[in-house]
Amino acid sequence: MGNNALAVVGHFDAMSKESGTAHALSALSALGQSTRLAIFRLLMRSEPEGLPAGAIAEALACTHNTLSSHLGILARSGLVQGARNGRSIVYRANVETMKCLIAYLANDCCAGHPELCNLQDSLRGPDCGCAPPDKVRKRRK
Repeated sequence: MGNNALAVVGHFDAMSKESGTAHALSALSALGQSTRLAIFRLLMRSEPEGLPAGAIAEALACTHNTLSSHLGILARSGLVQGARNGRSIVYRANVETMKCLIAYLANDCCAGHPELCNLQDSLRGPDCGCAPPDKVRKRRK
């Protein structure tokens, strides 16, 4: 298997219109569990490099077998992808799938005119619900 071979695949085509509702339900269901949401948020903060499974497990204090189950659910919903890198698998958030999910949810806003709701302003505002990235603390010498 090559260095960039895909190890985990999503099962939904995020760009397919007919799977819009099914994809939205699958993605929202996957994110509806606290550990999976934490995994996805961690991977979003780690874009575009991604993180190996061991680093995810360590960062979230999650056992490897539990993490594997959560990553499988996220991958099947199309939110996470994994690529083999040597002996480990590096996981990345599927940003395109998230963009499609947000677009799917926002398109019905304001009778089909999401621009009227100023969603772009709220996504950048301090009350968007997005926590700032964790600060890296340096040890004093």
